[in-house]
Amino acid sequence: MAPHPGQEIAMVFQDPMTALNPLRSVGKQIREVVEMRQDLSARKADWVVRDMLERVGIPEPELRCRQYPHEFSGGMRQRVVIAIAMACNPRILICDEPPRPST
Repeated sequence: MAPHPGQEIAMVFQDPMTALNPLRSVGKQIREVVEMRQDLSARKADWVVRDMLERVGIPEPELRCRQYPHEFSGGMRQRVVIAIAMACNPRILICDEPPRPST
């Protein structure tokens, strides 16, 4: 069976506000991708969402997953988009503009 689009390659665009839905919480947006790509229970999907937020350096993932994109800084929104791309478990992740390490 051929891989699903986004399974092999995922793209992170420079402007996260065009990629995020302002009317849905960040957690719901990540969870939607997790549920589409993996066969998980609701509890496990929630755990994966929190884990993805932690992996991209967003503190307090339990709180943050209930917040909306406008409640995040620009850098944090970019990390959410990266978390969404990573939730697809791609072999290759292409970044329009590579993230800079925080200091």
